Amino acid sequence: MQGTLAGFLVSILIAAAIGYLTGSFNGGIVSVRLLKHKDIREFGSGNAGLTNVLRCFGKGCGILTLIIDLGKGALAMTLAELAGRALNWAPLAEGNAAGRDFRWLCYVAAVFVVLGHVFPVWHGFRGGKGVLVGVSTFLVINPLTFLVLMAVFGLILWRSRYVSLASCIATACVIPVTVLLEHFMRGVCWRSTLLYTVLIAAAAFLIIWSHRENLRRLKAGTERKIGEKRPAAQ
Repeated sequence: MQGTLAGFLVSILIAAAIGYLTGSFNGGIVSVRLLKHKDIREFGSGNAGLTNVLRCFGKGCGILTLIIDLGKGALAMTLAELAGRALNWAPLAEGNAAGRDFRWLCYVAAVFVVLGHVFPVWHGFRGGKGVLVGVSTFLVINPLTFLVLMAVFGLILWRSRYVSLASCIATACVIPVTVLLEHFMRGVCWRSTLLYTVLIAAAAFLIIWSHRENLRRLKAGTERKIGEKRPAAQ
């Protein structure tokens, strides 16, 4: 089945299933249930993400959330590529090497691990916003991509003090950064670069879309800045 349409389709399905099922283990929900026997979605902002976990339940739950959500992205992408290499059903050409690229399955898994995080099958399809798991996928795909995006995030956060704004801008930057690093630095052919970019753009869109309420509050001027206390109830 090597190189056949069926081989490619099955490989995509395998990578997607690995990504989605792994991504559906939401670190915030799992850590708070395990350590506090509560549902993080019923506290604070209601978001099952690291920031809300830290605000509501402290460092212990926060550290476990960090480990799970960073680890699951790396795990899903590694397993997807290993499965692709083991089956050898869907090799692509990368640069001047014919049929040796299985990294594209990492990108497929990246899309679905973010999808699983935002809409987790294990937790009633109510998850987090995908930033932390997105960070882990960018780190696995290319550590330099991770460093560039973290620099953008840090700069925007420093200037604006809005975590949501910094997250969205840094996430959007993954698209041009992927093109620059894959084609111009790694020498990947344009066909593979375009495929990588389209896939990572889908993951980025999911992350930004999950911040739609934050973006509305930013537009209205009601989004909380980092370190800013919630207004007291009247």
